[in-house]
Amino acid sequence: MSRLTRLTRRAFILGSVTVTGGVAFGVYALNREPENPLAEDLSPEAVSFNPWIRIADGRITLIAPHTDLGQGIRHMQAALIAEELDVDLDQPELVIETGPPAAAYANRALADEGLPFMTQDMTPLAEISRDVAGRLMGALGLQGTGGSSSVPDSYEKLRQAGAMARETLKLAAARAHGVAVEELRTVRGAVHLPEGRALPYVELAELAAELPPRYDVPLRDPGQWRILGKPMQRLDVLAKSTGTLTYGIDLSLPGMVHAAVRLNPRPGGVLEAHDDNAALALPGVERVLPVTGGLAVIASDTWTAFKGAEALECTWGPAAFPAEQADHWQALSDALDAPPEKVWRDEGDAESRATGWPMEYRAPYLAHAPLEPIGALIKVTADRCDIWVAHQFPGMAQQMVAEITGLPLEAVHLHNQYAGGSFGHRLEFENVTRAAEIGTALRGTPVKLTYSREEDMAHDFPRQIAMARAQGTILGGEVEALDLSIAAPSVTASQMSRIGLSVPGPDSQIVAGAWSMPYAIPALRVTAHRAPDLAPISSWRSVGASHAGFFAESALDELIHEGQADPLLERLRLCNYSPARACLEAVAEMCSWGEPLPERRGRGVAMVMSFGTPVAEVIEVEDTPAGLRMTNAWVAADVGRVLDPVNIENLIQGGVVFGLGHAINSEITYADGMAQQTNYHAHAGLRLYQCPPIHVRVLETGPKVRGIGEPPVPPAAPALANAIFAATGRRLREMPFDKFVTFA
Repeated sequence: MSRLTRLTRRAFILGSVTVTGGVAFGVYALNREPENPLAEDLSPEAVSFNPWIRIADGRITLIAPHTDLGQGIRHMQAALIAEELDVDLDQPELVIETGPPAAAYANRALADEGLPFMTQDMTPLAEISRDVAGRLMGALGLQGTGGSSSVPDSYEKLRQAGAMARETLKLAAARAHGVAVEELRTVRGAVHLPEGRALPYVELAELAAELPPRYDVPLRDPGQWRILGKPMQRLDVLAKSTGTLTYGIDLSLPGMVHAAVRLNPRPGGVLEAHDDNAALALPGVERVLPVTGGLAVIASDTWTAFKGAEALECTWGPAAFPAEQADHWQALSDALDAPPEKVWRDEGDAESRATGWPMEYRAPYLAHAPLEPIGALIKVTADRCDIWVAHQFPGMAQQMVAEITGLPLEAVHLHNQYAGGSFGHRLEFENVTRAAEIGTALRGTPVKLTYSREEDMAHDFPRQIAMARAQGTILGGEVEALDLSIAAPSVTASQMSRIGLSVPGPDSQIVAGAWSMPYAIPALRVTAHRAPDLAPISSWRSVGASHAGFFAESALDELIHEGQADPLLERLRLCNYSPARACLEAVAEMCSWGEPLPERRGRGVAMVMSFGTPVAEVIEVEDTPAGLRMTNAWVAADVGRVLDPVNIENLIQGGVVFGLGHAINSEITYADGMAQQTNYHAHAGLRLYQCPPIHVRVLETGPKVRGIGEPPVPPAAPALANAIFAATGRRLREMPFDKFVTFA
């Protein structure tokens, strides 16, 4: 392992524990700007103003380094640049690329979620810590997509990139034509002279390349925006709608062979013995190669590789964790019986005041299960490697490929692709490392690795399993005390262990979405109980808030009903953060909360803040003779600033569908160390006939720009559970709900 790789991986961890870990960087290191990766190999007539814009060969190229996982961030990054650059997204000379892995594309907003400050904490200490942590992420060069951070990370710096390039191009035109910069204007990729003549940017590139870039250009007021804040058609919509968008799974190279893997179905276990004669006898199967944890079959096409993998006869070793599901639940129960790892919130002596109404909740393992299974296309030669893959941490993936192939980092070229979904799955590296192993064994031959659906799900790193216990007290019909204890393994520690690192200190994801709940409950305690490592786990859409939000909002709802109060009005009474309160008020107005409902109908409400974004949801349920049917859903979210009202509505609706489907239908359980659910029939999303109309309202009262890809997920499950109680009187404290009730 190279020293650079060791430092970069260690830096990744230090970036998540900046405040508690005591790491210090010099002012210069925190403030220096990384090198522009686009500046290399520019022709004399080309110009790259910054890492996000290149003008060359008659084209204007905008770099969108955040990975597009279906959330539309490639389009949004382009729109942020285009707004200030004064180009239109439909211009034929405009090209959008992902750019190479580079420190210049470090995601500074990733640091926020790892800091021990509630979103609503705007004190100087909290704000300074966020700023320093963000600068540290920049100094470390950690390029990543996740944590609903892409828009917060991009919002200012990409607009600044566009403004900087625009003003430099204007300066080039002014000098060439002897006019004042103030007399020039820019429209649709051209500088317009006072007499009206338009000078296209592509013709000014050579002149602009000779000038120092303009820095500190004021950004336009949102009232002057041409693109942002208005309904847009995403750049990928037409291609996706016509089936012409190229995903990683669609790529091919001349002379390419296909690979599939057969891995130990007990994660972490080894291959003890195998017989590959039956596989090699199949027409089209060329070779069987060893890879970490199992075997790879090389064949003439993907289907043949799959069949060859199925034909392998293997003897597998045991799993590296408890083999039976009951043991996993017992480990969480034992963790709750033990002292907490950390008390995250402790106000008003809840330990002694929250004495009644004992409750216990469970949230299962869940697969990521993106529609496009994981894989990669790779070509390794003696002096170069190219890998085409969709990955959320392309720089770290590039480093791993360099280690396996034995090539220097600069010889590994990672081409990041559109992803057919992720939900956190493409934060992991197993497809990248196994592709590198196969490609290294077959140097000179392009190899396309595709996981079967069954291998993808069986070897997924699922959402963490979690359990909670709660007690509370009602006084005068109002919630007086809540004591919430949550047990889960550490998702951060599990992820980091796979790159050879241990993570000291508490994991905030055990209680994310619960400890920072914006409620002024007089006595409130939230404690985290870190369970021992069980099945290997990873970040799943909304991470810890996906379970802790369910626990917190379910327990609160139970207490409210015990006090015979109104679930929404009592939340409003308790809410002490104005953007969250605005969401509750908005969703109450949207659904006409409080009006009489037909018989056998009920409504549930939940409000969870995750990644800084408050989201309130109301679900309406009807108890029919055929089973429970969701009849309506209302959602209000506050993102601080709406950049594309169409896409944000789609993301919110998709998040609700994702949250509801998994709450109703899905879980991963283990028997004999193996996942029992390995395809969609056993791990189903929300069915079309189950989905209610979803009404959305987006607010802009928050003090900062926030992301929305994950925050709609956590409130969905508790809102549905609370609605089921309102309609039927039955409390559901464990997901998936279809184990306990029937849905129509």
